[in-house]
Amino acid sequence: MTYFYDEQWVRPMGAIGTAFSFTQLSYYSLITLCLYQFAMGKVEENRRREVERLLEKGKILLSKGNLQEALHQYHQAVELDPEDYQIYFRRATVHLASGRMNAALPDLDRVVELKPDFISGRLQRGNIYYKQGNLDRASDDYRFALRHDSDNDEIKEKLKMIDHIKEWVKSGNYYHENGDHDSAERVLSYALEHCNWDADLHRKRGKIRLARGDTQNAISDIRAVAKLVPDSTEVYLEISRIYYETGDPENAMTQIRECLHLNPEHPLCFPFYKKIKKLLKLRKDLDTSIQKERWTECLDKSTSILKFEQDVDRIQLDTYKQRCKCNVKLGHVAEAIQECTEVLKYLDENDLEVLLNRGEAYLLNEDYDSAVEDFQKAVKANEDSRQAKEALNRALKLQKQAKKRDYYKILGVRRNADKRTIMKAYRKLAQQWHPDNFQDDAEKKRAQEKFILIAAAKDVLTDPEKRRIFDAGEDPMDPQGGGGGHHGFQQWQWSGGQGGFPFGEGFNPFGDDGGQYSFKFNFG
Repeated sequence: MTYFYDEQWVRPMGAIGTAFSFTQLSYYSLITLCLYQFAMGKVEENRRREVERLLEKGKILLSKGNLQEALHQYHQAVELDPEDYQIYFRRATVHLASGRMNAALPDLDRVVELKPDFISGRLQRGNIYYKQGNLDRASDDYRFALRHDSDNDEIKEKLKMIDHIKEWVKSGNYYHENGDHDSAERVLSYALEHCNWDADLHRKRGKIRLARGDTQNAISDIRAVAKLVPDSTEVYLEISRIYYETGDPENAMTQIRECLHLNPEHPLCFPFYKKIKKLLKLRKDLDTSIQKERWTECLDKSTSILKFEQDVDRIQLDTYKQRCKCNVKLGHVAEAIQECTEVLKYLDENDLEVLLNRGEAYLLNEDYDSAVEDFQKAVKANEDSRQAKEALNRALKLQKQAKKRDYYKILGVRRNADKRTIMKAYRKLAQQWHPDNFQDDAEKKRAQEKFILIAAAKDVLTDPEKRRIFDAGEDPMDPQGGGGGHHGFQQWQWSGGQGGFPFGEGFNPFGDDGGQYSFKFNFG
């Protein structure tokens, strides 16, 4: 029963009033419904216009190569109309243009879900599966498309190629398991020409290349994996370790930082980061000592590296390379030769710096033949190296010179001996071979010749300019040998007669502190 309000009292309405009330209600409801439908129609129209505007703007931005802005337009369009397969298809296209196939794939799945017979969507998704190495799913999409486009030769060719790829992958696994790394790499490379988004294939070929010693190409494969997988922390750790094992802590540090950027508390990356940081500090200290020519300190710093890293051969060999140079500078010939030889044997037989350093060590050891051999090898492997050519020319002169007079050998000192060592050797030999010590004429004559050589050696090796000329492979005492016209060796001869010693009046072969020595010769 409906009640009607009338100022002071309420009374029930009659049948006529009731009918009028329902008619009035239906009329208002109809008007309301019409207004609602009209309003909703306007909303839908505005929504479609906004979607079309966003799609058009996205298309323009895409044509200009502004992928990020285009993507933003499609994101907004999807929010306004999540049931329009065309929006998802266009957004997938932008993702692919940006190299984000993992983001494109869900959009294409949605396209196929909303419109299963949309062939372009099927083909696009099939192409992604194909490049990812998901060959069975690619085949399903291609076959579906072929049922609607039976004359499509490109699809037929893709289906044939899928069979070839499967065979290549199968053969690659077989070769790899049986140790035939060359064949394994070859057939997997065939597969990767088509499935270049297949992370597993890149990882597998990377391992094979490492086994072959092709480190740089192995790293390229593993880098590809880092771009293809969502969580690449382990991949960056693997790349960092490879760089470290190959003696490149700088690049190892770059990669381990990528891992820590993704996960600062990574349980493996953080400890490895600290290890690399320590090695870099030790290497920096070693480089500083070499730059400042602190050769003894160089040996100390290099020893610290060898103690710190005892398991990685490349790091040890790189350290031996530095030690070789420092030992040459210190005159530690045996150590220098041994360390340089290790580097040339196990690292690079044509390393220019190591060949030059070992050649210098051989020169110090007066092994001229070996020095010439090293310098010749350095020139052959490094034809543009002026340093190698100069070293070879110098060694050849010294080799030729050694067959004549070697003032270092005469005094029994090394080529890097200082003036004090030279004078000490000279005094000892001068006392030993002084002609007054011999009575027999033949022995006295031999002593005279020996004594002259000793005095000449002392004269050359204590004069910086003469010594420089001699070290360059010329004899400053032999004007015919290109020594620059210095006092000829022929001047160093007995003039005959008593007291005819050739060094002139007041000559003291033992230096200022050697005491006076009287010479008495009798040629009669």
